[in-house]
Amino acid sequence: MSNYDGFPGFEGIKLPQIKSSWAWIALIALGIIIILFESVYTVGSQESGVVQRFGKYTKMVTPGLHFKAPFIDKVTKVPVYSNLQEEFGFRTREAGVQTVIDKTGFEDESLMLTGDLNIVKVNWIIQFKIKDPIKYIFRVRAVQETVRDLSESVIRMEVGNHSVDEVLTIGREEIASNSFELLQKRLDEYETGVDLLLIKLQDVVPPDAVAESFNEVEKAKQEKERMINQAEKEYNKVIPEAEGEAKEMISKAEGVAISRVNKALGDVAKFKYVYAQYKRAPQVTRTRLFLETMTEILPKAGKKLFVDPSQKGVLNLMNLTDSIIQKSSTQKEGN
Repeated sequence: MSNYDGFPGFEGIKLPQIKSSWAWIALIALGIIIILFESVYTVGSQESGVVQRFGKYTKMVTPGLHFKAPFIDKVTKVPVYSNLQEEFGFRTREAGVQTVIDKTGFEDESLMLTGDLNIVKVNWIIQFKIKDPIKYIFRVRAVQETVRDLSESVIRMEVGNHSVDEVLTIGREEIASNSFELLQKRLDEYETGVDLLLIKLQDVVPPDAVAESFNEVEKAKQEKERMINQAEKEYNKVIPEAEGEAKEMISKAEGVAISRVNKALGDVAKFKYVYAQYKRAPQVTRTRLFLETMTEILPKAGKKLFVDPSQKGVLNLMNLTDSIIQKSSTQKEGN
């Protein structure tokens, strides 16, 4: 041991002296191991390595085994080939066949105000990848926190531009699409080096405090829609049927009208023809008309017997019935 008396403040301090050559060898070997450990590094298959010398960017290396200057070079590994994901309003505790999801304690992220001043609970995810490791490391501090903040800001703005019914039903795809474009634009403006892959709204529900009342309102709306649809169904069934019947009646009436008009026109033509013949031979025409009329009337009058009133003792044929006449006819056929 020797005193370290030559330096102020270190009086009385004794430093160990290395007397064995093996100790020196051990120290040298340890130094070599440390230097080798600091000189060799490995970049994973899903990563790229960004090399800095005294904090300044030097180069970017691909996956594999590499060497660097010990103590003066620093390597930052960036997962450029992996898809990164951020969750909002929930967290996945255990992924697998039966995924365990925790939704409690994240109301600050998920509760949002819609355009018609209603509150909804929105859970969503974003997926992105690092397209520019240089910008990712040097342009923005805490890139993932920046991505989360920008995503939450964009989603809140889009939800605020829609009504509660749109957010809960048909507007979800539009909100996701608009948010995707706007968020990517913001990420590019901030030079984060991040390329957005997906924005998906997972669950959009009313807050737990009003969920039951909201469900009752939704049931009432669905019942209203059902009754309207049923009424429209009955309307579409009855109205066309009534219209068909009306068209049928109109067609029949038009047919009857045309038939009567044609008959009247025929009667007029017939009358004109008869009148023309009558003017040529009035007596002949009257006789012909009389005979034609009697031809139509007499067959409908039944059996009649015309007797000259001046005749006496004529057999009263009116007492003969049809049965007697038929019997007489049968006896004649038998003989």
